[in-house]
Amino acid sequence: MDKYNMNFYLAIDIGASSGRHIVGWREDGKIKTKEVYRFPNGVQERNGHLVWDVDNLLAHVQAGITAAKAGFPGIVSLSIDTWGVDYVLLRGDEEVRPVYAYRDGRTEAVIPKVHEILPFSELYAKTGCQFQPFNSVYQLYADKLTGRLDGVTDFLMIPEYLLWKLCGVKSKEYTNATTTGMVSAETGEFDPEIISALGLPQIFPRLQRPGTVLGEYDGIKCVLCATHDTASAVEGIPMVGNSPYISSGTWSLLGVKTPKPITNAASRAANYSNEGGVGYNRYQKNIMGMWLVNELQKELCMGLGYAGIVNGARESVCDALIDANAPEFLSPKSMKAAFDAATDGQLVGIGDYFRCAYRSLAESYAKALAELEANTGKQYDKLYIVGGGAKNEFLNHLTAKATGKQVIALPIEATALGNLKIQMEADQ
Repeated sequence: MDKYNMNFYLAIDIGASSGRHIVGWREDGKIKTKEVYRFPNGVQERNGHLVWDVDNLLAHVQAGITAAKAGFPGIVSLSIDTWGVDYVLLRGDEEVRPVYAYRDGRTEAVIPKVHEILPFSELYAKTGCQFQPFNSVYQLYADKLTGRLDGVTDFLMIPEYLLWKLCGVKSKEYTNATTTGMVSAETGEFDPEIISALGLPQIFPRLQRPGTVLGEYDGIKCVLCATHDTASAVEGIPMVGNSPYISSGTWSLLGVKTPKPITNAASRAANYSNEGGVGYNRYQKNIMGMWLVNELQKELCMGLGYAGIVNGARESVCDALIDANAPEFLSPKSMKAAFDAATDGQLVGIGDYFRCAYRSLAESYAKALAELEANTGKQYDKLYIVGGGAKNEFLNHLTAKATGKQVIALPIEATALGNLKIQMEADQ
């Protein structure tokens, strides 16, 4: 590899628990990658609320860019993807603080008020966005009721905010916007009727598509990828044909590509979401994911590594199950206590807790996949799994057993690959 005569691209992929900078380039017809920087992320508790430290995120983003440039001269462009729904409000160029995290409970009281104005059946028919208590539409209404929207001139989702801080250009990217619960399934733009009905300010302009060049930072082009990490992940899966996928991380996102959104009553009852993809619709469902395992590990066995956790789960014979998507597991003070309450004290050893978590995830995947097949009217024989969870052979085995599908586990940085792919195509 001749570093001085090649084009390099930088994917900055930030999840709820960590972020990474990955340099990519084309070599022998394939995308090659190298991780050059990694940093921790996580919610912080301040004044009784869960918030993001966006200043720290920005500092790590910039430090990682410096590290990338040091190792790879000639970086052509960069892009940033993160989780969905969360955002930064601006008054002019001043941030409204704090920046709330989606696991904060501030929306609980306002959800019924939103549904009084716009019943969920109506919201779903308009947007096709699944119900989650943290959807941006509920967060924004909570902001309205507390006066946080007074004088607000802009709304930037987390990757858009970070890109603005880098290149000075404010953007509104389509794939991430579809996680807000405010984008029309029909037009692919913010729905003016929802915004008007809820009395939100007019800070939701036309959406930009992945591949848009925004500006520059330190001589590097800043490009919009599919800024919702799952949208980039789906774009990065080396899939033969069209099969269901699970993007397995803090959340497990199970879905399939469809030509257009599915917004009927059966889809609403199954709480499936329609979110933006790169030229297609992502018909998918949020499932709690590795959050369950990670939180149990923190509480029960911080010193026990991944192999020890899996071995303990394998050796356990406990058959207890939980509903992995139940609200009591979203942000409990004690994950162990939440498991204990849901299983009537059937879990004794550490292995029991992890076996219960893994089996419950596999069963939730099977249920969601059956709903997906019923609602799309198609049967599938394969299931692709990408992301950190794809490395877990035990969970993959349980998933294959529960779903009856051939599980193709690809322990690759699919999100970074999708991010890089979009940048490379924009550079053509």
